[in-house]
Amino acid sequence: MTNSITQNALRALLYEVTTLPKPGLVDPANPGPHPDMNIYTFIDSSLSLEHYFNKATQIGQTFTGADLPAMFTQLRQEGLLAEEEMLTATNGVNTHKGAIFALGIFVCAQSYCKKNQAELFATIAKMCHGLVEHDLEKNNQLQTAGEREFQQYSIGGARAQAEQGYPIVKKYALPFLKQSTGTLQCRLLDTLMKIATVTVDSNLIKRAGNYDVINWLHSCASQYLALGGYATVLGKKYLLKLNQICLDHNYSLGGCADLLIVTIFVALEQGQL
Repeated sequence: MTNSITQNALRALLYEVTTLPKPGLVDPANPGPHPDMNIYTFIDSSLSLEHYFNKATQIGQTFTGADLPAMFTQLRQEGLLAEEEMLTATNGVNTHKGAIFALGIFVCAQSYCKKNQAELFATIAKMCHGLVEHDLEKNNQLQTAGEREFQQYSIGGARAQAEQGYPIVKKYALPFLKQSTGTLQCRLLDTLMKIATVTVDSNLIKRAGNYDVINWLHSCASQYLALGGYATVLGKKYLLKLNQICLDHNYSLGGCADLLIVTIFVALEQGQL
């Protein structure tokens, strides 16, 4: 049976993918720089993760003791199984690997916090304590983009965000989403671009092949928000232009998308959406 936390996790995945137009990302109108996937791939992928989110909820609810990294270890084992289920559902296309990591952590932590009256972001930081050192310093296989970028640029990526308790979500994205106005489409697009003003998106670095692209993204996202966001004619025009640039250069903002998903999840859990 699907619990309310799992339901909000699935809603977060579907809210993100159905929001358009998202530069460098799949949406209902366009696969963006991802010709091997489309909106239907993402729907199939999202639904395949229901069992995983139920397990993540269960782990958070039943975990006892103070060793929260042990809870994360349990979750991670389920995450590897979830990746297999995702790949089966998508015929081998990696749609949600980043979201399995990030949203799984949020689902598990939220479940734990509800049971133990703890604070969400502090709980996540405790769960993921030592993650960068373990994965990127001591056991770096240089197989993933995140592992290679840590060696090349000293970027901790998704793991560093998790270990720090997702400061981008806590300090920037969630407050921004809560105070945003207008249609849900406008609010989510503007929140995505708010995230893009501060995120070091390892997915984008991988696609661009250089770190300088991050400064470009921060500048573009700030410019978009300065124009008034998607609710304004100028903001809309600018976002469409940015969308085309991402298509032309094969840029993907996958890291920003994962942070938007978890921001949506927390907002849903808090009754803010």
